[in-house]
Amino acid sequence: MRLSTAQSKAGALIEALPWLTSFRGATVVIKYGGNAMIEESLKEGFAEDVVFLHHVGLRPIVVHGGGPQISSALDKLGIESTFTAGLRVTTPEAMQVVRMVLTGQVNRDIVGLVNRRGPFAVGMSGEDAHLFTAERKYAIVDGEPVDIGQVGEIIKVDPGAVRALIDDGRIPIVSSVARGDDGEIYNVNADTAAAALAVALSAHKLIVLTDVEGLYANWPDDTDVIDKLNADELEAMMPALSSGMVPKMEACLTAVRGGVPQAHVLDGRVPHSLLLEIFTNEGIGTMVMP
Repeated sequence: MRLSTAQSKAGALIEALPWLTSFRGATVVIKYGGNAMIEESLKEGFAEDVVFLHHVGLRPIVVHGGGPQISSALDKLGIESTFTAGLRVTTPEAMQVVRMVLTGQVNRDIVGLVNRRGPFAVGMSGEDAHLFTAERKYAIVDGEPVDIGQVGEIIKVDPGAVRALIDDGRIPIVSSVARGDDGEIYNVNADTAAAALAVALSAHKLIVLTDVEGLYANWPDDTDVIDKLNADELEAMMPALSSGMVPKMEACLTAVRGGVPQAHVLDGRVPHSLLLEIFTNEGIGTMVMP
């Protein structure tokens, strides 16, 4: 029994070898969110995976949101959460809470988890060193633009500070808050932020962790996950996707159209899903290619 367990471990290591070789030095942007960010064992597993990637020579960068944590903080403070066309209406009062939760709480938690395993993670916000510059985004309701407050669309990425950190052997952990040229602070979608950063860094991969197995061929009638598709095929499917999947698949589309060779949507509820995707022949989830 002990021997067969040891042999299966050796088999897994050998299977990983070509992938370890081909991805050595590769920059990988990981969008972290969903259950993987809330469940204790999955949080620990995610931190282990990111540190493993670092130790085997990849250059991981984590971009995170924190929707559930923001909603819970707003509830505690008695600030109403309203959504228009799937976007959180962000008043100046709510924005202070968003910024505090994302940069002061969620970001610190992730940095702490990673740094239990070594002095690797450095937390930063999209405001730092002008990493993300955004302008006000309007929700479209019945064809008309509606002002939803301090919600932004990223218009510029300056990845110099992130590049300096990864060149120094660090793992940047980035919260999805952006600055405006007008001095305003904006809440930006973390999927979109991760894609914009992957393009700006000429990353080798964008990986979006979510709470589904991947992109389904014909949801809800068919629960077969598409393992691979190209940008044109994905674009044709976009109008039929559920609202929750749209920003994730749009992020993948933006990344591969912007020169990132591969974008993946993975089930963050699967322990060590990052390692299974990168270092096994089968992989998991859905991969989008240009």
